[in-house]
This record gives sequence, structure tokens and C-alpha cells, in this order.
Amino acid sequence: MSYRVKLTREAEDDLLRLYDFVLERELDRVGGGDLAVADRAIVALQDGFATLRSSPFTCRKADQSPFLRELVIPFGGTGYIALFEIADNNTVIIAAVRHQREDDYH
Repeated sequence: MSYRVKLTREAEDDLLRLYDFVLERELDRVGGGDLAVADRAIVALQDGFATLRSSPFTCRKADQSPFLRELVIPFGGTGYIALFEIADNNTVIIAAVRHQREDDYH
């Protein structure tokens, strides 16, 4: 079975926010840092989202509902968490994305 993965507007905004955060952090480093890190972070997130096409039920539950789950996406020494819902037999909807060190979803 193959699921279609969709992002909510909020999740798309989260990706922009996270990209900007990484970019700003790298710009603040002495010597300018590595600006390509932000692009690599987005690629890691997209690769993580791609795993949901085949196996969303392997991710940890985020609530009592068996359909609300979290995907852990490693990146560097930490990573990201994507909150998603298995909407039906064909669709997974990513509702929010956060960095693992953030307190909660925005």
C-alpha cells in the first residue's frame, strides 16, 4: 500500500521557519558557517516524509488515537519531529514539524 503525503499550511510554515533558523545560526558562526546545512536539513526532512508513503504505522503514537503519530527525523546530533495523522487508507497529513529541542509544535 502506498500513501499520499500532504502537508498542512502550518507544516509548510514550520519548514520555512526551521530553514530560516538553521540559516541564521550558520550565519552567526565565526567565519560564516556552512550555509548548505539549511538545504541538507530540508532534504533530510523530505527523505523522512517519504518514509511515510509506505510505513506510517511504524511511527510512535502521539496520542490515544492510533492515527495521530510522530515521525522522528535524525539530522546531525539532533533532528526533527513531524506530527502527522493517517487520514484514511490513502493519505497521511503532516500537521506540524519541530526541532527536537523545541518545547512543542508551533
